[in-house]
Amino acid sequence: MDAKIDGRIIVTIGRESGSGGRKIGLALADALGVKCYDKELIKVAAAQSGLCEDILETHDEVPTRSFLYSLVMDTYSMSYHAGQVDMPMEQKVFLAQYNTIKEIAEKESCVFVGRCADYALEGDPDLVSVFITGEKEDKISHVMETYELSYDKAKDYVQKTDKRRSNYYNYYSNKRWGEAQSYDLCLNRSALGFDGTVEAILEFIRLKKKHQENAGK
Repeated sequence: MDAKIDGRIIVTIGRESGSGGRKIGLALADALGVKCYDKELIKVAAAQSGLCEDILETHDEVPTRSFLYSLVMDTYSMSYHAGQVDMPMEQKVFLAQYNTIKEIAEKESCVFVGRCADYALEGDPDLVSVFITGEKEDKISHVMETYELSYDKAKDYVQKTDKRRSNYYNYYSNKRWGEAQSYDLCLNRSALGFDGTVEAILEFIRLKKKHQENAGK
């Protein structure tokens, strides 16, 4: 699939568990000829922030807990950036990823999956923020197939992952996770399929750029 879209392109993808947001992000990035940052962001953020990858992995997309709980549970919480010693580890990880997202977006066109990237890049004229949803049973089936889980375990995984992502997004951003007004485009992957969802995003990018060009005349 070749998108052939000129100019700078930044896409952020919020996603319900089981909707295939990562798969869509990778396919979209491939079509655009750019990088997709999902778990890959952890390695880059670790290198830039000085936090180790294990800490970033453990606290990735996790809502902030109390300071006291963080001191008890996070053995490394006193080890990094003395000026941030009173900051829970989850917030340190969020800020590390937040700053990394902004730095990457300044240097290259790319696709980000999750991690409040749309909030970090809010106001960027080249940003297209997308939220991917899906039908309940379809999402459970996708998780069952992806992680080789039973129906009940996949259902529980979907519910708990969505709750965690929602709490994380709502805590750190000034918007609400999954609500249409928080994004440029919301798509039901179950209705369009994976390829159709990617095509819809590409077409939205084309239309947005065309509108920007016409508005600039």
